[in-house]
Amino acid sequence: NTKHDPHTGIKTLNEPKFGRTYTMYHGTRVETARSIIQNGFQQSADGMLGPGVYVSRDQKKARRYPLNSLDSDRVVLQLRVDCGKIKRIDIDNHPMQKSWHSQGYDTAWVPPNCGMKAVPSGLEEDCIWDPNRIKVTNVIAAPNRMKPNILCCGQAFFLIFNHLR
Repeated sequence: NTKHDPHTGIKTLNEPKFGRTYTMYHGTRVETARSIIQNGFQQSADGMLGPGVYVSRDQKKARRYPLNSLDSDRVVLQLRVDCGKIKRIDIDNHPMQKSWHSQGYDTAWVPPNCGMKAVPSGLEEDCIWDPNRIKVTNVIAAPNRMKPNILCCGQAFFLIFNHLR
């Protein structure tokens, strides 16, 4: 699922395909991870690609979020995402940058290293309109304090988590 950029030699992800399901990642805070696992994702009100749930197939991208948070409050969730119909957004001020869903798309995809100023990391970003297209499959990165803390009620967190699998 990867290739190398012919200009930079950097490993990149292939363009996601219509109707495929992918493993993706979402970085968030400990408290928000609890809520997502218990209640599912909620659409953000806005963002670079408009409302939706922001995810990436690149773990490095998810590990950066939330921005300006301490590592001790960051969690990365592994997801199974049904992308549906995908719109490529690869330039700043793309005419469908925030209107892609109203044009019949389920996912907006910003490819890695596309040069958009809004993505200085150069890492892939995806915005999924419908949170029901996303299922949490694992917690792959969490602070050490999360083990006793996010579990809050002992094994309740894992019981809820395993129920969602």
